Amino acid sequence: MLRTRLSLGLLPLLLLLIAMGGYALFTCLELSRSVEVTLVANYRSMLATEEMKDAAGLMSAALSQAEHGDVLEARGQFSAQRARFERSLHEQVMTAAGTPRARPIEEVDAAFSAQVKVGETFLREGSLTPLVALRENQTALFRTLKALEVLAQFDHETWQAELTRAGRTTRTTIKLLIGAMAAAVLLSLYLAYRLSQSLLRPIQALTSSAVALGDGTLDREVPVLSHDELGELARTFNTMAAKLRAFRAATTAQVLRAQRTMEATLTSTPDPVFVVAGNGAIELKNPAAELLAAAPEFAGGLPAPLRQPLAAVLASGNHYLPAGYDQVVTLHIGREDRHYLPRILAVGDALTGFGGAAILLQDVTKFRLLDDAKNNLVGTVSHELKTPLTGLRMAVYLLLEQNVGQLSSAQRELLETARDDADRLLRILNDLLDLSRLEGGATALNRAPERVSGLLAAMLGEIRPLIEAAGQRVAMVVAEGVDTVLVDRDRIRHVFINLLTNASKYSPAGSEITLYAGPEPDGFVKFGVRDHGPGIPPESLPHLFEKFYRVPGQTRKGAGLGLAVAREIVVAHGGSIACSSAPGAGSDFHFLLPAPTPSAE
Repeated sequence: MLRTRLSLGLLPLLLLLIAMGGYALFTCLELSRSVEVTLVANYRSMLATEEMKDAAGLMSAALSQAEHGDVLEARGQFSAQRARFERSLHEQVMTAAGTPRARPIEEVDAAFSAQVKVGETFLREGSLTPLVALRENQTALFRTLKALEVLAQFDHETWQAELTRAGRTTRTTIKLLIGAMAAAVLLSLYLAYRLSQSLLRPIQALTSSAVALGDGTLDREVPVLSHDELGELARTFNTMAAKLRAFRAATTAQVLRAQRTMEATLTSTPDPVFVVAGNGAIELKNPAAELLAAAPEFAGGLPAPLRQPLAAVLASGNHYLPAGYDQVVTLHIGREDRHYLPRILAVGDALTGFGGAAILLQDVTKFRLLDDAKNNLVGTVSHELKTPLTGLRMAVYLLLEQNVGQLSSAQRELLETARDDADRLLRILNDLLDLSRLEGGATALNRAPERVSGLLAAMLGEIRPLIEAAGQRVAMVVAEGVDTVLVDRDRIRHVFINLLTNASKYSPAGSEITLYAGPEPDGFVKFGVRDHGPGIPPESLPHLFEKFYRVPGQTRKGAGLGLAVAREIVVAHGGSIACSSAPGAGSDFHFLLPAPTPSAE
């Protein structure tokens, strides 16, 4: 493993360091012991030599004292100094036994024995003349001192030899240590080079492959040079690269398939599709859009009716999904007009960084023509049915007035039923005619400024008898800041009457109905009718203003046209209508109308 390689690589250097340290330690200990022994022995020898010199001198002095007549004291001093000399000599003999130092000590012993013999002879016999005694005493003393000088010289030479040997050993050790340090440096450089090569080569190969991998080259593999952790890392990297190659191949195939699918989808889509970037520039068009882009309306880019909703989608990121024919864009293609319902979808992709929109122009020309034909047919049929229905209704009224004879109770009941049905049918026909005119744009609005309070009071006065007859109460609330509104009074009357009638129809007796008005942002006025009826299910709220739609489960009669007509009237005024309701919580029908500008007033 890598740890073993590093340990074995550094082992020679470690062994060399251990050998160098052991040798240096052994040399230092040996030098220390040798110098210490030599110095101590020489120091003791020097002390012993000096002591023997002093003892020999005092022995000679004792003989001189005996010459002056004090023999007893001289004998005591001579014996004491002799014992002192012999004690030191005995110690030196013991330490020098078996060494070259034993010879000069033997000479000292011989000289001292001769001196002792002369002194004992003198002290014992006392027959020597003073001059002879002095000469023999001095001669014996000189020989003893000479022998001690020889011993001291021998000790000095021995000490000098030991110092020389210690210096030579030190110099040899220093040379060996310097050589070992140089060898250690060279060995460390060699080992560092070998280890760095063995470590850096796979790392460099791995780095090069990683750089190539980052550049998208997934085919470069890292050579496996060992069976340790670096080799395992190289094998793992190669496995990862192989998986990335397989993933890229699969992803590339998926991307290509998705791209071909998208291209086939866009190509086969009959409706024009434009993909625009965040700055509004067209990035992609399908064949239908290519044909449409050749129209004069696209000479300067997208037509004006598409620019404003596209800018709103790009700014907010919300889809633009109109559903009514009033938001259809009409374009002149060749010699005919084509009607398109635009759908603008916000497109954002964090991976590619693209942020824009897709414009789908749904061709509703045929549907628009069919809707126009339907409206025309409904209007024509309603108009044609209205004349005979009016005559039939008048005949029923004349019969009920009994101008042509008396009626029985059964006949009168049947005629009253026919009259009510004729009136109801006439109202339905009128609603259909109004709806057809409003959807076709054939009805012009006669707008005039109306005071809000007066308008609501008039609507309330007209509907109050119906509400009171149902046992209900009605209240009017006008918030501050609301003054006038620019409306067609006759048309907007239908909206108020329809909402108030519905509120009374679906509210229980004794409940209160509120007619209110208040200011709204952006120059609008909000009108509404709030009741306490059974409420409307949430799933029915989006369909309330569709033609002929009735909330499921309702038992009240109606054709489902009143709210559709009200919506068309409000939209024709430039406003919008909606409903807020929940089951059991009543309903609140409200619509917005633009307030008049100072110039309009």
